Amino acid sequence: MEFIVKLNGNNILGSNPLVSVLMTAYNREEYIAEAIESVLASTYTNFELIIVDDCSTDNTVNIAKGFEAKDSRIKVYVNEKNLGDYPNRNKAAGYAKGKYLKYLDSDDKIFPQGIAQLVEVMHSHPESSFGMFSPGSNIVNVLKSQDAIHDHFFKKSFLDIGPGGTMLRRTFFNEIGRYHVDYGTPGDMYFNLKACCYTSIVLIPFEFMYYRRHEGQEINNSYDYLYNNYRYMRDALKDLPLPLNEKQKEWLIKKNKRRFTVNILKYFTSTFNYTKTAYAVKTAEFTFKDALIGIFHFK
Repeated sequence: MEFIVKLNGNNILGSNPLVSVLMTAYNREEYIAEAIESVLASTYTNFELIIVDDCSTDNTVNIAKGFEAKDSRIKVYVNEKNLGDYPNRNKAAGYAKGKYLKYLDSDDKIFPQGIAQLVEVMHSHPESSFGMFSPGSNIVNVLKSQDAIHDHFFKKSFLDIGPGGTMLRRTFFNEIGRYHVDYGTPGDMYFNLKACCYTSIVLIPFEFMYYRRHEGQEINNSYDYLYNNYRYMRDALKDLPLPLNEKQKEWLIKKNKRRFTVNILKYFTSTFNYTKTAYAVKTAEFTFKDALIGIFHFK
């Protein structure tokens, strides 16, 4: 689909850049130059690029600082100690000055028109503070909180896009507490549910970035997903103001228990690793009673 940008975002000037591009990095010397160059090649220019390195042991920092020396829009920060993925994303947001936050991982690339298109969409829908890539349509669509949560749980899940596939208003991101840092790799899915509780969501049908797949990504850590998927969903259903009735929540709670029961059994029977299986169960705080509830929950 061809998306026509009507907004000349480069003329929206002020004391601060309109868009803060946030790039967190850890041992990404192989890819970070391409990621930075893709931002610098953007047709939209009123941005700052904040790079926060999480104690890399390779040449990542030197590469980033080389770009910083040539472009005043780039700021490189190096953590004193390794924070991990989502704490580092939160720290990067703390340096931001822009109205909008655009995460771009240091192994991905933004398309030349990507930032301009996202600014156009967000400016066209001031009622929403959260935009997300959502393929399968030819038009930009806006869902109210109740509709988004209902469709995700009872039609087709779509709130599972990582930070790079989103666009956020900075004030909103800070107001709702940024990313939760206790759910490992699936922390983005908890955040997306939380965000949808407090704002409508703009569904963006066009691709604005290149998502690179390689062996060194956290998404390949299936063991982390094993127990953290259960944990984030359990806590979301318990703690977030999801626009669901009690019957719907109870059904989803039982479904979550059933999914974990099935997945932990699959993991054990495929690995026969009792130690890691026991650790996953303990970390998930999953009891025998939870397993029974899961076993006898039928769709």
